[in-house]
Amino acid sequence: MNKLIRVVYDKQCPACNQYCVLAEKFSEREIELIDARDASELMDDITQLGLDIDEGMVVEVDGQLHYGADAIHVLARTGPRRGLFNRVNRLMFSNAKVATLLYPLLRSVRNLLLKMLRVSRINNLGVAGKIKF
Repeated sequence: MNKLIRVVYDKQCPACNQYCVLAEKFSEREIELIDARDASELMDDITQLGLDIDEGMVVEVDGQLHYGADAIHVLARTGPRRGLFNRVNRLMFSNAKVATLLYPLLRSVRNLLLKMLRVSRINNLGVAGKIKF
């Protein structure tokens, strides 16, 4: 089993960045944080698979990619059970059904936040007219 977890997310989103930094800090496994705005092999793979990074983060665990609600669910389940952040994270996202219900709400808040901050979309799929939130 590969101990490394790779998380691809939008570092320009303050909420996403804070969540990922805390997940990395309190994890028992090694986490590599990858800014989706930077070119990388993993971003190329994500784009080839047709995953819109503006609509969901990607987590790679043991060579398998997880997207959106599934990504945050898997990340919550890989964290230890101790510590306030991990307990809240597990409570909110370790149940796949709850993660599936909460993730669209969190994504909407993220999109509103980035719109207010005037941050452009990543648009890794190159969709015409999809530049602003």
